[in-house]
Amino acid sequence: MGTSLLPKTVSQLLAQWYQGEDEGLRAALPLVYDELRRLAHIYMRGERPYHTLQTTALVHEAYLRLEKTPFTDRAHFVAICAQLMRQILVEYARSHGAAKRGGGYKLMLDDAVAFKSRSVDLIALDDAMFELTKLDPQQSTIVELRFFGGLSIEEVAEVLGISPATVKRHWASAKVWLHHQISKASES
Repeated sequence: MGTSLLPKTVSQLLAQWYQGEDEGLRAALPLVYDELRRLAHIYMRGERPYHTLQTTALVHEAYLRLEKTPFTDRAHFVAICAQLMRQILVEYARSHGAAKRGGGYKLMLDDAVAFKSRSVDLIALDDAMFELTKLDPQQSTIVELRFFGGLSIEEVAEVLGISPATVKRHWASAKVWLHHQISKASES
């Protein structure tokens, strides 16, 4: 059996897309679509019921915004898509005047994050992430990959080329810092 008949991995398909073969992305998307919908659902579950943006639309909008990037693997691709979904929701919240205290998008942060089933204003979280990026870009990237991308400690370590112990240390520090920043924002 020739190698052309063997199924290709997501990483191989994404590499083809990066090299100019548009079919690579079209073939890779169905392999990660359920995972992307799961992430979009997590983002949308805290949204008000009458929100005009739905889970499928969020995934499709992220797909449309993808740029040719040399993705290292499936986990990196999903993390980038998750980051795009976050950007879309923040843009939507800002454009609809949701920055008012107590109004707008609320993101439910699950038990993996320091906020433990608290509702967090997406705009406050985005503002805190912006500040964290200025202070420590690596910690910000770890939060993006862990929380928004849903990657494990080991997957983040692999994507960033650092040890799992370093990821754990930065993850713990970033959660505490973000919690403090978001708490300060909600008081004002």
